[in-house]
Amino acid sequence: MIKTDVHTKFDFKDLKLFRRGKVRDVFDFGDQLLIVSSDRVSAFDEVIERGIPNKGKILTQISQFWFEWLQDIPHHLISTDVQDFPKETMPYHSILDGRSMLVKKTELIPIECVVRGYIIGSGWKDYQATGQVCGHQLPKGLQLAQKLETPLFTPASKSLDGHDENISVQEMINNIGHDLTHQLETISMNIYQKAAEYAATKGIIIADTKFEFGLLNGQIILIDEVLTPDSSRFWSNETYQVGASPPSFDKQIVRDYIETTDWDRKSSIPSLPDDVVEKTMAEYSKIASLLTQ
Repeated sequence: MIKTDVHTKFDFKDLKLFRRGKVRDVFDFGDQLLIVSSDRVSAFDEVIERGIPNKGKILTQISQFWFEWLQDIPHHLISTDVQDFPKETMPYHSILDGRSMLVKKTELIPIECVVRGYIIGSGWKDYQATGQVCGHQLPKGLQLAQKLETPLFTPASKSLDGHDENISVQEMINNIGHDLTHQLETISMNIYQKAAEYAATKGIIIADTKFEFGLLNGQIILIDEVLTPDSSRFWSNETYQVGASPPSFDKQIVRDYIETTDWDRKSSIPSLPDDVVEKTMAEYSKIASLLTQ
């Protein structure tokens, strides 16, 4: 039985809640926000009752690494040190330590900026059905998990209820304008290319990832988490092969387990047994170690 502490709910009575997401709680401090990463885990847009120990700390560690590594990209991170947090947080420092980011508050751009370097997941399903991925026409004969000749920018509409939908670049232009779309595409592709080159030196393939951005005084700011196992698909170069779905360093283990149950997608999503929790925890820990050391 796993005895490690798991933080899936926070009782911060003195703090003003800004938003509660599937896995993170965000608190409002005027022109700053405090993003607290819980150990909650979601699958198929549902939060599972049982969390993954230390998941929130691991995701925060990875995001902090990438924000600091991407020093030439304007981003929202101010500090992950609880001593820098507003004084109202002091009673909760023992819980917040290691799993929280104090960030600049921005005006959210309601688009998820997805970059795909390999054809997998929903992109593979779209390709099989139409020969396209989010409006991009692709060559015939591509295989599952094949590397694309050029990475694709495939945006998605950002929904606060968590049910995002893939859209075409033209639809993005219709929503937020041509200039902002072009800037976000350029920045996203630039970050992906740089990060993919770095990850490759660690034996890691970044198959795809998603970024979120906000506006602060007219400037585009990289926000939310960045290049974590919850926002990206990481593969080991050692196990990667074209034509098969490679094992990934993320919660795919959780999804695979849920698929083996008789869950009807209408009732509460099943909880997780010890072995699935342990394996998932190990994958998160492994990718953090590989990327940040």
